[in-house]
Amino acid sequence: MTSHIAFITGISGQDGSYLAELLLGKGYFVHGLIRRSSSINTARIEHLFHNPALQLHYGDMTDGACLYKILNAIKTAHPTMERLEIYNLAAQSHVKISFEMPEYTADTDAFGTLKLLEALRNNELGSVARFYQASTSELYGKVQEMPQRETTPFYPRSPYAVGKLYAYWIVKNYREAYGMHASNGILFNHGGVRRGHNFVERKITLGLGKILRGETDRLIMGNIDSQRDLGSAQDYVEGMWLMLQQDAPGDYVLATGETHSVREMIELAFGMANIRIKWRGTGSDEVGYDEVTGKDLIFIDPKYYRPTEVDVLWGDASKAARVLGWRPRTSFKQLIADMVQHDTQVVYTII
Repeated sequence: MTSHIAFITGISGQDGSYLAELLLGKGYFVHGLIRRSSSINTARIEHLFHNPALQLHYGDMTDGACLYKILNAIKTAHPTMERLEIYNLAAQSHVKISFEMPEYTADTDAFGTLKLLEALRNNELGSVARFYQASTSELYGKVQEMPQRETTPFYPRSPYAVGKLYAYWIVKNYREAYGMHASNGILFNHGGVRRGHNFVERKITLGLGKILRGETDRLIMGNIDSQRDLGSAQDYVEGMWLMLQQDAPGDYVLATGETHSVREMIELAFGMANIRIKWRGTGSDEVGYDEVTGKDLIFIDPKYYRPTEVDVLWGDASKAARVLGWRPRTSFKQLIADMVQHDTQVVYTII
């Protein structure tokens, strides 16, 4: 039996599915946590179900007893394992929704991390476990420094970010208090064709597809002037893995070092479908229209604004480059082109 064992919470999500592919390709036996649902929620990993090195466990991050039992079952199934890599990717990860579900977000993102660490400790796995915590650039919120790096002060601006702040510090606390090999990956925005439909970059390319197919005549957005450092999820899961291959734990920013506004994402995506977007008006009255036909296509609705906005996120991943040897491979333009092709069937060649 393989000596490479991993446990991924949130395995059915974007990052979890890419990470599972990466680890299975490296010869790991992968355990994954999924939530029970009356509707199918495993579409991103269905192509992996045939792999005998994948085992899924039903559970929830809010249920500490369940997490304990799963880790105990993994320990029993692999009695001679020398290392167990735990990747905590499960979260209520949508910032806007965290304002509407703040208690659930805290229970999952903050206390769920604590419960998983306790399950690890109470199973006496500290000597073999290496723990990865999915932290987020949203920790920087009202940014105190440009660009943001590991030493930049945090200023979270949403229940999601505050929950992740607790998780970040409890991981550091368990690392220092119990000697755990526990690392935080402060990942800036990252997407791709498996990104959730209500995240902004995927909302844009899916909306473009619906417009091209005649299913709708508009795309409704919130704040299009916010700027994000956006990379490819496939690149970023490799960085997660690299963190747990280090002799010592640590905290690392993963980012591209570039910022792009939502407005720029819209213009680029629509341009790849030969729709040149121009703008008129200001604020919530601003409209994006097709320069050739004059047809109004992009509208602003304040209901999509956040109560507290994060204007600019711009990461400095020089530590990850220096220590891990990690660098993003996918350009911003290529990432948008991949999503446009997937969601519209329009093929755009990057020159």
